[in-house]
Amino acid sequence: MVINKRIRTDAGMDIAVYFIAIVTIILTFYPFLYVFSMSVSDPGAVVSGRIKLFPVGFSLESYKLIFQSAEIWRKLGNTIWIVVVGTLLNIITTVLASYPLSRDEMPFKRFFMVLITFTMFFSGGMIPSYLLIKSLGLINSLWSLVLPGAVSAWYIIIARTFFKTIPASLIESAKIDGSRHIGILIRIIIPLSMPIIAVVALYGAVSYWNSYFSALIYIMDTDKHPLQLYLMKILVSGESGKMINEMQSLSYGEKASYQEQLKYAIIIFSILPIIGLYPLLQKYFVKGMMVGSVKE
Repeated sequence: MVINKRIRTDAGMDIAVYFIAIVTIILTFYPFLYVFSMSVSDPGAVVSGRIKLFPVGFSLESYKLIFQSAEIWRKLGNTIWIVVVGTLLNIITTVLASYPLSRDEMPFKRFFMVLITFTMFFSGGMIPSYLLIKSLGLINSLWSLVLPGAVSAWYIIIARTFFKTIPASLIESAKIDGSRHIGILIRIIIPLSMPIIAVVALYGAVSYWNSYFSALIYIMDTDKHPLQLYLMKILVSGESGKMINEMQSLSYGEKASYQEQLKYAIIIFSILPIIGLYPLLQKYFVKGMMVGSVKE
């Protein structure tokens, strides 16, 4: 009887877990499917609001406009530069900071960890940050979007926890063989730390890719704006009209239809590259996240 009761309880828990998972998947996937359907449907159906879930009609004219727009490609180039440089800086600073903090022989490491953790809860605010960027001469420079976020306290903490799982015997053996700390880091620690590096890379890349507020504050030259800031201006201010007006063959009503649909097409265009990054890092991501999040 006890065994049968336990089996029924386990079955009930499994059903509840699967139900919650399915509901979560539906709620998460629906916005993506809706936006995609809006981007490939007939422009008239988009304006009339006839699309609820699946596409109505079919049109790729909005994507054609995107691929023909030199401005969007310029914004995409800026974003790629920000993501690549910013993510590399995140990886380098995280490894160089968290590895020494994971070693027992480092003096005052608890004091440094307190300082690092302190920055997670307290900051100077927007105005001091702007004055700092201005005093460094980084206003209207892409470096102003990269350097302020080059070091992350959260990345250091999870990477430090991961590094502590690496057996100390490996490091001691390397020291006996005559390796210095930098050699140990490059030849032993980094190859063994690809899971946590993948976590930092993915989190950093997504953060830089989605960021637009810093560019709104620090970048005045529109040619240096990232793609997400351009997308924000299209959604809020309707700047896509410039692209639509280049299509002289369209009537006023057709231009209005394409202007509405273009918003959804640019959303899809802006999220596909970063979504494609996850499968490349998935091999390491789960392991790095699980090990890096375990408490000491």
